[in-house]
This record gives sequence, C-alpha cells and structure tokens, in this order.
Amino acid sequence: MHPWNAAQLGAFLAWSREHSELHLAWHVLAMTGMRRGELLALRRRDLDLGAATITVRRSARVIKVKGQPGQILEGPTKTGKPRVVDVDPGTVAVLRGWKRDRGALALSLARDDALIFGNLEGKIRHPETFSKMFTKTVARCRRDIGDDMVPPIRLHDLRHAHATILLSGGEPVSTVGERLGRTSEMITLTVYSHCLPGDQRRAAARFAALVAEA
Repeated sequence: MHPWNAAQLGAFLAWSREHSELHLAWHVLAMTGMRRGELLALRRRDLDLGAATITVRRSARVIKVKGQPGQILEGPTKTGKPRVVDVDPGTVAVLRGWKRDRGALALSLARDDALIFGNLEGKIRHPETFSKMFTKTVARCRRDIGDDMVPPIRLHDLRHAHATILLSGGEPVSTVGERLGRTSEMITLTVYSHCLPGDQRRAAARFAALVAEA
C-alpha cells in the first residue's frame, strides 16, 4: 500500500482536470473512497445532488472462466448492503455538469438508470481496462509535472489515499470505515493503523504528564 498524500493527490487532480477525459472518475474515487466496481456501477438515480449524497448500491466485477473471455457482472456491494456517502460541494458541482453534458449526448444517457461512468454507448466499462487507463494517466501526469511530484500508484490506492488522509487528519475510525463501506472498525484499524495520529514517544510523554497532574 503506497497511497498519495494530500499534496500529491491535489497535484494529480489539478493536472487531470485539464488533461484526462476521465478526470471526474478519478476525482470521485479519491473524494469518496469507493471501490472501482462500485464507481463503475453507479447510475444517475444513485445521485442526490440536492442532498450532496451518493448511494452505493451495487458493484461491477469481472468473472473469468478458463478458456473464455471474462464477463462483467453487476452484483451487490462487498458487504451486501448499500451505503450513503456524503460528498463535498466541489464534487457536487462537477457531477451536476457531468450529468448535464452526458444527457446532452443522447437521451439514453439521461435516463435515471443510465450509468454515470459508462461508455458512450451507455455500457459498463471493463474494470481491468479502467484500471489500465488510470495507470497510463498517472504516467502521463508524471511526465508532465515531474516524477518526484506524483509517485506511481494503482487505481485502488486512491481508496487508500482517501482513508489515510482522513485518518491522518484526525477523523474518527468509525466515520472513515463508514465511508469505505467496511463492516468492522477493527478491520479499518488493522489496515490503516500506521497512519493514525500520534506515536509511542508522544503517548509516553502524555501518560507521564497525566499522572503528574493528577
């Protein structure tokens, strides 16, 4: 796990805004901590931009059978339960624009059941191809703004970046786990304990001070 920090994520999103046709997809993944399949399965009816929320109801995944091409299937989320994720005003604004622009392309893309991040034919994007597009986008970004500004990461690391940035900023583990769709705070703690605020030396000094003050 090698997620970007806040500065690195900000640098990438600033660049992709002008240079990537899938900027909004990268933006929403980073700002919500969604899984890849959850994002690709989002439909227009899942957005409540008045309430500034996205309801994650399903996920797309690739099913592979030996000797046959992989099949893309939609099913429930990893936990089997939907969840509601709050989004910031900036994300609401860009989603409004995206919905308007997509709807102007074809009537079929304006229906409530239309995929938010589907292709121009309205079909779901292949998850593995989507990940490869992100890798290529990051490589282009690094060439443009410098390798030291944005280290190479996987698409899934945007989810990790969302969690680590929030936890490092002091957000409660329960809140972060809820946004990620994790069923247990213990799992969130286990995966992200390295980025929680504080350290052993600070804890020891704090404990000694509390005893001395008592």
